[in-house]
Amino acid sequence: MTNRVRTARRAATRALLLVVAVLGLELVVTGAASADPSSTSWIKLRMCESSGRYSINTGNGYYGAYQFDLPTWRSVGGGGRPDQASPREQDYRALYLYRMRGWQPWECGGKLGLSGDRDARSKRVPSYDESAYIGGSGLPAPPATQPGPAPAPPSGGMPDWPGLVYAYGDCAPALRTFQLRMNAFGYGFSGTGCYYDKTRTAVLDLQNANGINDSGRLGPKTWKAAWEGKAPR
Repeated sequence: MTNRVRTARRAATRALLLVVAVLGLELVVTGAASADPSSTSWIKLRMCESSGRYSINTGNGYYGAYQFDLPTWRSVGGGGRPDQASPREQDYRALYLYRMRGWQPWECGGKLGLSGDRDARSKRVPSYDESAYIGGSGLPAPPATQPGPAPAPPSGGMPDWPGLVYAYGDCAPALRTFQLRMNAFGYGFSGTGCYYDKTRTAVLDLQNANGINDSGRLGPKTWKAAWEGKAPR
């Protein structure tokens, strides 16, 4: 075998190894990205944390769709205040935080039973393209707002009964209406629209005050009592 042939074969082998290495890297990157939580998981998290409102600021020190506090927001490179950032930016910082710490920073992650995957705590810094699937990037950036008090309870008469009985773990706009109504009795809801421990306490208090079976479920009698019954406190 001549030196020229050997040299040509070595060059071909090196080129082949380079192609394999590049393809392997692409497969690793693609596989890791696909390990991120589903868009449905992110929707559930946003609904539980903020009723999906990217511009929310109730003055309690937590901001935006993912209810970042400022130290956590800044720990993943966020600037300004989360509720004033675009949905795209909030989605990106949420995925960034997930890759640093998994679901641990979000109380709702545990309440919803969201499970981590191989990208949780992977420490891989995401790109904006990788976070685009989360779902809020198509929304306009929220206007800048100043901190304010928690939302006031709805005024006027009792809203129509929504026709569903709500229980622990449910999330719905009607639950937000109920929560804000209960603020008239000093409960201090931010209005997430999700039924967890604090909502259950309010429901049970209302049922006990009005002689309703204390099932802990928000049905038509309890709904009516929130507007027309005895105060629970």
